[in-house]
Amino acid sequence: MTERSGHYPDPADPERLCLAVNHQGIMLGHQADALSKMASAQQELFHRLDGLSQTLLELTGQFSGSAAPAPAPPSVNLEPSTSTSNPENYRLQPEPFFEPLDNPINAAGLGGQHLSCITHRTRPVLLITSGNHHEYIRFFVTTSPHSPVVLGYSWLKVHNPQFDWAKQRVSNWSGFCLANCLQSAIPPVPPAIIPQLEDIDLSSVPSCYHEYKAVFSKSKAGSLPPHRPYDCAIELLPGAKLPKGHLYNLSGPEKTAMETYIHEALSSGQIRPSSSPVGAGFFFVEKKDKTLRPCIDYRELNQITIKDKYALPLISSVFDSVQGAQVFSKLDLRNAYHLVRIKEGDEWKTAFNTPIGHYEYLVMPFGLTNAPAVFQRLANDVLRDFLNRFVFVYLDDILIFSRDPIQHENHVRLVLSRLLENQLYVKAEKCQFHATSIQFLGYIFEAGQIRPDPAKLEAVSQWEPPTTRKKLQQFLGFANFYRRFIRNYSTIAAPLTQLTSVSKPFTWNSQAQEAFDQLKSRFISAPILIQPDATKQFIVEGDASDTGVGAVLSQREEASSKIKPCAYFSRKLSPAERNYDVGNRELLAIKLALEEWRHWLEGATHPFIVWTDHKNLAYLRTAKRLNARQARWCLFFDRFNFTITYRPGSRNTKPDALSRKFSPDDALPPVTIIPATCIVGSLTWDIETRVKNAQGEETCDTPCPDGTLFVPTSLRSDVIAWGHSSRIACHGGVHRTLSLLRRRFFWPKMEKDVREFIGACTICARSKSGNSPPAGFLHPLPTPHRPWSHLAVDFVTGLPSSQGNTVILTIVDRFSKAVHFIPLPQLPSATETAKILVNHVFRHHGIPVDIVSDRGPQFISQVWRAFCSALGASVSLSSGYHPQSNGQAERANQNSKPASVVSLPRTNLTGPSS
Repeated sequence: MTERSGHYPDPADPERLCLAVNHQGIMLGHQADALSKMASAQQELFHRLDGLSQTLLELTGQFSGSAAPAPAPPSVNLEPSTSTSNPENYRLQPEPFFEPLDNPINAAGLGGQHLSCITHRTRPVLLITSGNHHEYIRFFVTTSPHSPVVLGYSWLKVHNPQFDWAKQRVSNWSGFCLANCLQSAIPPVPPAIIPQLEDIDLSSVPSCYHEYKAVFSKSKAGSLPPHRPYDCAIELLPGAKLPKGHLYNLSGPEKTAMETYIHEALSSGQIRPSSSPVGAGFFFVEKKDKTLRPCIDYRELNQITIKDKYALPLISSVFDSVQGAQVFSKLDLRNAYHLVRIKEGDEWKTAFNTPIGHYEYLVMPFGLTNAPAVFQRLANDVLRDFLNRFVFVYLDDILIFSRDPIQHENHVRLVLSRLLENQLYVKAEKCQFHATSIQFLGYIFEAGQIRPDPAKLEAVSQWEPPTTRKKLQQFLGFANFYRRFIRNYSTIAAPLTQLTSVSKPFTWNSQAQEAFDQLKSRFISAPILIQPDATKQFIVEGDASDTGVGAVLSQREEASSKIKPCAYFSRKLSPAERNYDVGNRELLAIKLALEEWRHWLEGATHPFIVWTDHKNLAYLRTAKRLNARQARWCLFFDRFNFTITYRPGSRNTKPDALSRKFSPDDALPPVTIIPATCIVGSLTWDIETRVKNAQGEETCDTPCPDGTLFVPTSLRSDVIAWGHSSRIACHGGVHRTLSLLRRRFFWPKMEKDVREFIGACTICARSKSGNSPPAGFLHPLPTPHRPWSHLAVDFVTGLPSSQGNTVILTIVDRFSKAVHFIPLPQLPSATETAKILVNHVFRHHGIPVDIVSDRGPQFISQVWRAFCSALGASVSLSSGYHPQSNGQAERANQNSKPASVVSLPRTNLTGPSS
């Protein structure tokens, strides 16, 4: 087509615009610097192949509309035409501006034939592709009967659009586009190519509300909501240090899931590319169905965020309004937090890092500390004229109550209509309509009455009668904490306390059952159990055993400052949960308790306290390294404002008793794990035979433990001498001697006799030094993380000769405290020491990371340093004249000296030195 400067082509003109490409496949005018170079060329080849070329992508269409020139750059919008479903038909709007070239450019086809002379090009044009891909391009203008715009191979190589042929749209762009071209979320698929309308499941919704089916739409709930006055603002503490970004390593499946999530979130408009200076960690945790759930760690951001003090409503505030109500409905909002936008300008604070880019949320994500308050403010204002008349709303839970079915239907219609007007959507599968009895936030609403949910008392009311003395002691331990609130507690509990005596057989009778039932009824009634008061601070006590978890929700009474319970909780652990380590079981108890009492604890007026007898959990909120399960739970914990405080187990008796309700009556039967052919026969000692032969000499009033022999008075000195002075005992201390003797023997006051015997042992008095020297200024070495990765070595010298050996090399594993004692004829050289370690330690346990030693000549030599360097092990030398630096090796030497001395012949008892 012939171009005229300052004019636009006629929309009805069959001629088209075309983007020229040179013979090297470089798009002419793609960048300003490239344009200047190409403009100076006298002649360029223009390949118009009419669909045959492999280096061109043609998007055909026609101009629609025209506009006068304006100061702002015009745009070319490549989008599917509504007149056809063919993705190759696009309209261009508005039309570009043209300007003449200083040097015309000849365009030729593949066969060399002259096509046209290019005399004009466009001013910078905003090319909009697929709705959100923006870039400025200068087009060369020529006649083309087939293609209005042609994008060349180099453009495709840089932008790399990936087409979804089934949905007939661009599904993804290159990393260059994610960082430079994509301006916002991918727009929804144009109506012309949407295959069909959303099929909304209304099977659980009464037919009278089907006219509001749009409020139950999943797709609309997942779209980008509008800005409202209730947008989530994130205000940071003045002068607070911005949180550093963390980038987590992801596995292959996690990378695939991450790319899918990012693309879907971009498509729905929930996120966009970001250049924020902050970035939270992005990772995945595995759900119960083995699928992956994306998680973002906003703990550091929450610490520097100014807290929103908007209070969550008190359930007690609706009690008067509900009196007389007969019909109830309960609604649950879908994607509740994602229905709120982040305040414009604060999106950068929600940024998170991924291996494929940096993104930020446009909607309110889960995990922000102010999310409950922000959403409650929105819900209250949307339904304000309904509140406490026939509606009560707590975050995403809405209760509708009425006096009769006709009135109730009108109330539900009003609420559904109001939600739809404000683009708040409901999860149909979790709603309950037209019920005469409904459970809501820990209470049962029924026939104009309100009563506590029996589930919060179930942990105590369903406590089974104890079948063993141990179970009875656990119940009484729980009861003793509340004895001050029960009148005549001692009289009531007397039949139970009598059964705890070991002098009487345990027999459960009617008096015990009556006392047991009476105490249980007292626990779940006033004045023991009080109603929660959201204006006061809550205390959550949690504990876990091998078989169950238990928790107590309490508050402190102002008048007496005594702690009184509000609710109880206990649950039996599943087989999988029993495999958790003790830390995860204790953490599970806290998580389940917070889930059970979420309606009281989430958004509480005062930060609540969690008491646990597992000390490591006190550092949970600041932990840097968490496993997948802990990370998933921590995202749930971020919804609450609480502190974890360590409380010794002796003071944590209430939840401990609840958690042990599920312990089996008897221990599990032993299971043989070693074949009988592999079992080594037990050793029989002479002293043991003598004790067996003397069994009839004396009787014992106290029953002997299973597997032990009663020792008569005449043989007790010999038995103690065997357990203390024999070569296998090596003159051990009181505890070691007692441990050895109790495996086989028993007699009353055994510990007293052993202490007197060892106190009179002359060999121990001469050979053993005091074990309480001044501690000095000791500093512990770093704790190893695996066995035999960190070693401590030292020599014991000056020993009497034994089979030609006078030196012992002591090698200690600082992780497991395991020791190798290697006898040597003399002090070895550095080379010999290296060979000894290789033959006796490294060949069995592997190469260590660090070796601690004193400053002996073997360990400061160049040979030793070269040896350790070749192994990749570091050399750590103790301070001069300060053997405490190598404390573990010195302690092992101290323990070995008496044993080596007392085991030698009595001709030489000169003590060794090290």
